[in-house]
Amino acid sequence: MIATRTTKRSKRLFATLAAAGIVTLSACAEQGEGGGSAGGEGVDPGTSKEDYIAAFESVDPITIRTQSPAPKGSVTGKNVEDYLAAVEEWSGGKITFDIAYSNAIAAPGDTDDALNDGRLDLAQVLPIYEPSEYPATASLIEAGFISAQTPVVGALQSNAWPNEVAFSTPEIMQEWEDHGMVPLVPIYNSGSNGLFCREERNDLQAINGATVGSGGSAQSRQVEALGGSPASIPYTELYESLERGVVSCTVSSPTVTVLGGFLEQAPHVVIDDEAGFALAPGGMAFSQMTWDELPLVAQQLFWDKLDIFIGQNIQGKIWPNNVEAAQAVASAGGEFTDFSEDARAAVQGVNDEMLEELRSSSAFSDGDAFVDSLDEASNRWLDIVTEELGYADEADYNDFDDWYSEDAIDITPFTDKLIDEVFAEHRPS
Repeated sequence: MIATRTTKRSKRLFATLAAAGIVTLSACAEQGEGGGSAGGEGVDPGTSKEDYIAAFESVDPITIRTQSPAPKGSVTGKNVEDYLAAVEEWSGGKITFDIAYSNAIAAPGDTDDALNDGRLDLAQVLPIYEPSEYPATASLIEAGFISAQTPVVGALQSNAWPNEVAFSTPEIMQEWEDHGMVPLVPIYNSGSNGLFCREERNDLQAINGATVGSGGSAQSRQVEALGGSPASIPYTELYESLERGVVSCTVSSPTVTVLGGFLEQAPHVVIDDEAGFALAPGGMAFSQMTWDELPLVAQQLFWDKLDIFIGQNIQGKIWPNNVEAAQAVASAGGEFTDFSEDARAAVQGVNDEMLEELRSSSAFSDGDAFVDSLDEASNRWLDIVTEELGYADEADYNDFDDWYSEDAIDITPFTDKLIDEVFAEHRPS
């Protein structure tokens, strides 16, 4: 039913604009008959920048409407800006971008509609804001607590295995298609979530009765298991809410706390590797209408530069924000700690319940197979990250600012492995 409603809405709007004579196609290539693209010659994987530029010589200029969730030049938007810059450079300037910053065109919960009604061609989408419309995708997102929660290994593992599961789960891919979108990166996150509080609260007695900002049903259940009272508050309002005591804590990532500027108000942090909070990550997607207008070589370029987007999401955003968070927490007299045994057991218990409930979820034809795929993929990527690629956590969150530097970690082996193992088989051809 959702798919029919979305499709009809898009068609009605397009027809109205066409009748008014104001339709413009941002991807200005002739529509061909080559399955899902405007046709034209493609290039092989691994094509050099010079050969890509040569392949674009006969392609008409293309302008893509997009937006970044952050202000221009912000660390939090670096993955978006660097990715777009790489696509433009490798196309020889044939692909350019009309970029709106700070979600100026569409609010996070509205980007899927903006991709359908023509306001955007490429955007970051948050299906967790509409779980009833994306039940399978939301289930995958909320199961993210099974990832490692550590600053290096956790960031790498948690941005890998969910994409493997997403691409291999028909129900998830169908939801994106039903909503008129082509997912380039189905899931990426901003780092582990923790409990950020005005005062130290890491056991059940201290958390009991506290009002805690949370996002999504899974986080709310985790807060309730700890004895807290969940409250839905946008991150843009958390500073004031914490300052005024409207909430005592919030479940957030270090990246979100830096973006929201409220670490001074909530410097007492729990990120426990054995009892993770559910995440609220997004995905990056194209409008299906725009995607189908692109020549094949353009589609391939967008795909081939995903290593930039994925790598900069971690190395250019998560880790620098961990550095800033460590400094801000220390300056405000707080620290990163673990849960006490009773609180850890409470979170572990509700996490086990939620995983078990997914086995009977109506969002999947085989819930058991889906949950098994989560466990298999997360464990496999933990082994890949630590055993095969040799990444390790040499500092915890408290000391991350003293240890980390831009050259401390070479992320290329990870992004190469992820592209080869997960994304390569879905490359347009």
